[in-house]
Amino acid sequence: MRRTTYYVFHSAGAPDLCGITGNPDGATLPAPDGPWTLEQQIAPDEPWSLNVNQSVVEFGIVENGFYLWGLIPQHASPKPVIESDRVEGTAVFDPQGHRIGTIKRLLIEKVSGRVVYVDVTFGGFLGLGVHHHTIPWEKLTYDTRLHGYRTDITEEQVRGAPAFYGDDEVWPDKKREQELWDYWRDLPRGLSEPP
Repeated sequence: MRRTTYYVFHSAGAPDLCGITGNPDGATLPAPDGPWTLEQQIAPDEPWSLNVNQSVVEFGIVENGFYLWGLIPQHASPKPVIESDRVEGTAVFDPQGHRIGTIKRLLIEKVSGRVVYVDVTFGGFLGLGVHHHTIPWEKLTYDTRLHGYRTDITEEQVRGAPAFYGDDEVWPDKKREQELWDYWRDLPRGLSEPP
């Protein structure tokens, strides 16, 4: 039995889009896709009646505070920059739109201030069995439909990439940093358009 009541909202701006959250006011739903209207409440003791997997919805709510279901419209970003704390925790998707990881942190070059790498967590459940892989920032492209970053990196490339296995790991020495650079240097760079 669920412990949380879920609230299903419908987007007035996108007729084929629903948002599911644990907040009765829908405050965590993305504003660009609103305004949102409450359509349904699912109490913990009620059967799951939605045509979407309950576990997927729960994971989305834990990770993002909401789960979007349906056709997500594309939006032009109103801001040319984004704060780092809004990037951290954002989902990463493969070219087919499957969620493969989450951005843990940005790795910024001290002198230039340029984001060089991102630490992306893959796998695990509730923090157990999570693997950290450092990938070049340029390998990610923001996808407004997914509200996350899309990458052309394959699962095999991720498995072979230099990995970090905990929050207390120290950035590698120059030799390891060169190995990281060499690993990613010859792979295809980023996606210009979502497939």
